Amino acid sequence: MQIGAEDCRNLDRALSLEWLETNGRGGFASGTVAGANTRRYHALLLTARKPPSERFVLVNHLEEWLDIDGQAIPLSTNLYPGAVHPTGYEHSIEFSTKPWPTWTFDCNGITLQREILMIHGRDIVVVRWKLLGRKPSRAVLRVRPKLTGRDYHSTHHENGGLSTEAQVGSNMVLWHPYSDLPPVRAFHAGRYCHEPNWYRRIQLPVEQQRGLDAEEDWWSPGEFTFELDPGSTKTLALTSETVDRLDVVALAKREKFRRDRTRQAVPTDDSLVGELWCAAEVYLSERGTQQTVIAGYPWFTDWGRDTFISLPGLCLLTGRLDVAWQVIASFAVHVSEGMVPNRFPDAGEQLEYNTIDASLWFIHAIDRYLAASRDAARVRETAWPAVKQILDGYRRGTRYGIRMDEDGLITGGVPGAQLTWMDAKVGDWVVTPRHGKPVEIQALWVRALEVGETLARRFGEADYADQCRNDRNNAVASFRKRFWYEQGGYLYDVIDGPEGNDPSLRPNQLYAISLVDELVPRDRAQQILHLVEDQLLTPVGLRTLSPRDSRYRARYEGGVLERDGAYHQGTVWPFLLGPFVTAWIKVHGKKTAVLKQGRSFLDGIGAHLKEACVGQVSEVFDAEAPHRPRGCYAQAWSVAEPLRVLIEDLGIGTDRQKITVKRVVVRQRKKTVPQSTQQKKGKTMQRGRGKDTT
Repeated sequence: MQIGAEDCRNLDRALSLEWLETNGRGGFASGTVAGANTRRYHALLLTARKPPSERFVLVNHLEEWLDIDGQAIPLSTNLYPGAVHPTGYEHSIEFSTKPWPTWTFDCNGITLQREILMIHGRDIVVVRWKLLGRKPSRAVLRVRPKLTGRDYHSTHHENGGLSTEAQVGSNMVLWHPYSDLPPVRAFHAGRYCHEPNWYRRIQLPVEQQRGLDAEEDWWSPGEFTFELDPGSTKTLALTSETVDRLDVVALAKREKFRRDRTRQAVPTDDSLVGELWCAAEVYLSERGTQQTVIAGYPWFTDWGRDTFISLPGLCLLTGRLDVAWQVIASFAVHVSEGMVPNRFPDAGEQLEYNTIDASLWFIHAIDRYLAASRDAARVRETAWPAVKQILDGYRRGTRYGIRMDEDGLITGGVPGAQLTWMDAKVGDWVVTPRHGKPVEIQALWVRALEVGETLARRFGEADYADQCRNDRNNAVASFRKRFWYEQGGYLYDVIDGPEGNDPSLRPNQLYAISLVDELVPRDRAQQILHLVEDQLLTPVGLRTLSPRDSRYRARYEGGVLERDGAYHQGTVWPFLLGPFVTAWIKVHGKKTAVLKQGRSFLDGIGAHLKEACVGQVSEVFDAEAPHRPRGCYAQAWSVAEPLRVLIEDLGIGTDRQKITVKRVVVRQRKKTVPQSTQQKKGKTMQRGRGKDTT
């Protein structure tokens, strides 16, 4: 993805465009194409002390100047009250994301390139500068790092507790501003002059728009200088790791090879598939010895619901089957009272089991994993017991009143709790409680019982299979009898709620078509799709509520109260294109014209890749044109679901993809032979707590 000079030099436009680098450990670097930080989450070195949690900002920014024949030309940009200084964006002529964020500057006829890359599996960020073209008589690059040392959700202000000392060695400098956080090591090939100073009142306008603290202070320890020669590269590597040296050239070469390999695995020339395929990797992260899925950047960690909705698109259809299994296994060990956790907290060990759907999505993902891998031995040993715990837990009842009712449908909800994906809550106000029997939960329950029956028969448990079949038949019959809203010509969103049945026109009913065949007859499914297309569909996703509803909110903006009040009351979610396109293809068939129409529903996502976070898909959009991107600038299921339907439903690249998956399966089946054989046998200044464990 490339951004040209006109956009790079337009300050408002360049500030609205963001970039993201991740390290597969929950750490990341991000900023704007203009170079200025506009969020508290923008940083150069942001690491996760307990991947992917306990994230801290260690290095916020670099201020860079290029001195050419005695004239100082800025490369970086900062925002202060009523002022922009320096104004490096004025010299930028191109930005590209491949193979990593790269800027090209025109400095009075001298061309300079800057690259920023994070090293996968390491807490290291590398910045490289290269002088291109003709050589001035003298070119000196001056770089001043800006540090804080704070929880990534907070802001930082000048204080007396920061240590201003530095340990200066040969081509390495160490700073340790706060004793309870890891020190920062800077490896360089220039000169370093220790000149501590504070840079005050940095403005963060996106935080101001969100109604949050929008100003902070940065500490700068000193300045690096590099003599530049045409064609040669100067580097500055920043890390929180305890290392004595870094081979930056080897690290960058290995990282380039890794990214090239990912792009070469794309099974089609379709540009949207290619971009989403490569975008998917940033959401995969370590958690202990396993893998997990980051729900979104910059402020989410791993969430159960998001993980298992995203897993087919992120991992199964991209051939990352071993990663998918690690994700499944990491959640399976945490099943409690028939529920998988919905969230691993940012700090601490207390898991959150506050969702009615995450456990059912978990079962769906296991079935999809088995279909892709044919790895029955591993599923039987680890996943099947978890599936039975969930099904049995829902049958007898679990937290929050979640249980199978006499009609075979799943009910749930207690005052003050939000259990479905429409989970906005401000204080004690639950915006969309949806207590009772939500429509998508019934589809997921029927689907889970289908999986339960299939696995039980496969693993020789006939009585359990019969129980699942009987429960499923009961649920299907009750659904077909009770969920059709005749007056509107679509499905109730919730039945048997505290105030009766809820006829709100929402996209949740699409899952009753996309996940299960028997719940909605074809003629009724066509009616639903017609209404959804007419009232909910936009170029970038589906509205969460019909514009004809009095509660409809057209904009997702303002402070916390205003934003959460609009979160599921009209705001557009791109991941919902997944069930919509799946339902569209199921109802209309895989004729050429239908597939072409289905592909057109995703055109807006392709256009969006050059706005907001370049190459990524945002969490939400305003409900009305121009559908401004909002929320997280990079969201896992916003990438995963469009990618899934492109490959799975629209069939783009499926021939090559089958070959890729088959090869992975062969390797995995070889690995599982021994197992099978054995079976036969809050504050402004928030900083870290506890000891540094880096």
